[in-house]
This record gives sequence, structure tokens and C-alpha cells, in this order.
Amino acid sequence: MKRIIDSERIPIKLWLDEIDANTLFQVKNLANLPFAFKHIALMPDAHSGYGMPIGGVMAADGVIVPNAVGVDIGCGMCAVKTDLKFTPTLQKYFSKIVEEIKERVPVGFKHHKRAQDEALMPKGYKVGGMEVVRSEYNSALRQLGTLGGGNHFIEIQKDKEDYVWIMIHSGSRNIGKQVADHYNKLAKKLNKQWNSPVPPKADLAYLPFTTEEAHRYFEEMNYCVDFALANRKLMLTRVQEIFLDYFPNIKFGEIINIAHNYAKWEKHFGKEVVVHRKGATSAHKGELGIIPGSQGTKSYIVEGLGNPEGFSSCSHGAGRIMGRNEAIRNLSFEEEVRKLNKKGIIHSIRSHRDLDEAPSAYKNIQQVMLDQEDLVKIVVELSPLAVIKG
Repeated sequence: MKRIIDSERIPIKLWLDEIDANTLFQVKNLANLPFAFKHIALMPDAHSGYGMPIGGVMAADGVIVPNAVGVDIGCGMCAVKTDLKFTPTLQKYFSKIVEEIKERVPVGFKHHKRAQDEALMPKGYKVGGMEVVRSEYNSALRQLGTLGGGNHFIEIQKDKEDYVWIMIHSGSRNIGKQVADHYNKLAKKLNKQWNSPVPPKADLAYLPFTTEEAHRYFEEMNYCVDFALANRKLMLTRVQEIFLDYFPNIKFGEIINIAHNYAKWEKHFGKEVVVHRKGATSAHKGELGIIPGSQGTKSYIVEGLGNPEGFSSCSHGAGRIMGRNEAIRNLSFEEEVRKLNKKGIIHSIRSHRDLDEAPSAYKNIQQVMLDQEDLVKIVVELSPLAVIKG
């Protein structure tokens, strides 16, 4: 932990040195919520979001805040190690593999033309009783196994022993956004009726678990978390199938999966609370997690240290230092491409509009990892070989 801000109702504990004005404004709003418990934790990749900063962790006493989960519910990463060792002669295959992945996995706003196998959808839910999921279900069947845009990616990587890894970052696509928007709008309406003490400008309307609405949102949110995992798993299956076409004897390890936009009941400081992780991942003691960098920098498989001060959490990535439009305006297309080409990475910077995902738009991942040495320890260090983005 770097420092503590103790000017608000509860303390704010920061794992970063610098914080911009808008992120500070948002985290102070969190710290002044009447139901916020113990303290607010801000991870080293933090930057401003909608209502709650990305990289924020809040424990709430008996309530849930849709905007403290975010619109891409269940967004997260999965990673798998292969027994394939990288050699320079393998590089010639990766360009072909990347093109085949693009053919089989829709990216950006693209969806499958046909519904995917319904058996792959989340189990154990009564879809008919979930208002938003029910209305989005058929559309979601065509979005299952699609990457999306923004910072979502499929990467081929290698570890220090040159073993090839596959890593995927994606979320719940449109179904998560629809659930988030619906319940945030509902929470705002109810908070106005209740004369809520939370100021509307904070954009942190809440639903107490004494209400039916909170339970409905919690169930639909959990469905979206499971859908996001199903989405990543299907993409991983497609990528593995392509690898098998080229390397029939390849073997894959067990999947590592971690989500970073959700709320969950957990026990902290002797109390059952609703831990909201928005752009932050769980790092309970011994738990494996994933912290990616940018498409030009290292990523990490980590093990949680269970630090109670961080509510057993860590960063979900490097974190942005430039907004998307700012990066497109200010970064040099030629320089960003030159740096990636020099590293031999098959990258996704194809035009100026792709500069929003250039490595220079992100914080230094090595510094981010140093800033959270008391939250996680590094297990595997990974370097990018090929990157697919929307």
C-alpha cells in the first residue's frame, strides 16, 4: 500500500502514487457512501470510470451498486499453457493461426450468423424468471464465442521457458450491458423515491438486499458472469482447434480463469459484506490470477496473498494513462508500429484509430506489479507473440 486518504467518511487506501482529479472525485464519492464498509481500496491500475473508478474495490453493508460492477459484467481473462515450445521456425505459423482465429472468432461488433449450441449457455438458472436475460437470450446465443472490441484480446504468448500460452480477455457482450443499464436505471428511480442520501451526481445508485430488486439484479449479474466465462471458453476451444490443426500432438493445461467486474458476498474483518470489484480481481491467499499488460508488454500469472487491506484483491491489468481519443490524437502511429515490429510481435495496430490500444496508452506494467507486491506474487511471466483485437 502506498498511502491513505483519511479526509472522508471512511479511509481510502491506495496502491498507486499518482491519481488524477476525476478518479479522486469518484473514489471520494465511494468513501462517503453510508453503506461503504471499513475502507475503499484502489488498485495500481486505477483510472476513472462510470460512477466508480476502474481498479476500485468497495465492500458494502447489505446493498449492491450496479455501477460499482459496471457494464461489462463478468469481464475477465482466461489462460492456458501448452506443451508446445516456441522456436523462431514456429513464428511462420502464427500469422496463419491469427488469420484463422479471425475467421472463426467474430471480433468488434460482429456476431455469429447462427445461434451457438444452447448446451454451452450457463446452467442452473431459471431464465424465464429473469427479465433482461430472458429478453436478450436469443441474441446472446449468437454472441457466445465472440471477442468484442476495446481492450479485449486473444494473445499467443510464451513464458521464460519458451512454452506457448493462450490468453483471452473478454466479457458478457451486450447481455451484460443490458442488465447493467436496466438495473442502474431502476436503482436511480428507486433512490429518488426513497430520497436516498447518495447524491445523483455520484452515479452510485444502490439496491438494498431487503428489496426484491437487489435479488433480481444479483441473479442476473451472476448469470452474466457465467455467460462471460462460457464466452471465453468457447473462444478458447476455437483457438485450441486451430492449434491442433497445425500441431496435432499439442497438449493443453488446465484453464486459469478470473473475472474483474462483479459483486460477491464475502467475509472481511469479521463481517459478511458485498465486495464490489470493478476492474479488480480476486487475490485470496493461494488463488491463481491473471494480470495482463498491453499488446506490447508482459503479462503475468499471479498467486494471491490474501491481503485483508486490499479485500484480497489486485489489479486487473496495467491500467490506462490516456483516454482513447487522447491516445488517437497524441500518439505516433509510425512510432508505435515501429516498437511493436522491433519486438517481432504480430500486433493489431493497423491504422491511427487503433492507437487507443497502443502500449503507450497504458501504464508501465512492471511498475504496476511492483506497486502490488503485498497483494500478489508473480508465478509466471509471459511475453506476447501475436495479438488479436477487435
